[in-house]
Amino acid sequence: MYAIIETGGKQYKVEQGDVVFIEKLGVEEGETVTFDKVLAIGGEDAKFGAPYVDGATVTASVVKNGKDKKIIVYKYKPKKGYHKKQGHRQPYTKVEITAINA
Repeated sequence: MYAIIETGGKQYKVEQGDVVFIEKLGVEEGETVTFDKVLAIGGEDAKFGAPYVDGATVTASVVKNGKDKKIIVYKYKPKKGYHKKQGHRQPYTKVEITAINA
């Protein structure tokens, strides 16, 4: 059985036991989090929401919070002497899906 959940403005297809990197949540490591924005549940009898499936939740445990690799944002305007270099590290939360409750 799989589920499609929405969190952080993105959609993820998850199954039980999957480890997913999602946008940072305000939850500490080791705690559990419940996603109630379930768009669809697939398997033998599929359910699709309009926009969400009623009564369906996905439970996950937080493995760790961290930051992604640094990316460099470089802006440059030719012949104007304008250079701007900026770095960015996107924060994330690593979660392990423990249960899909349909």
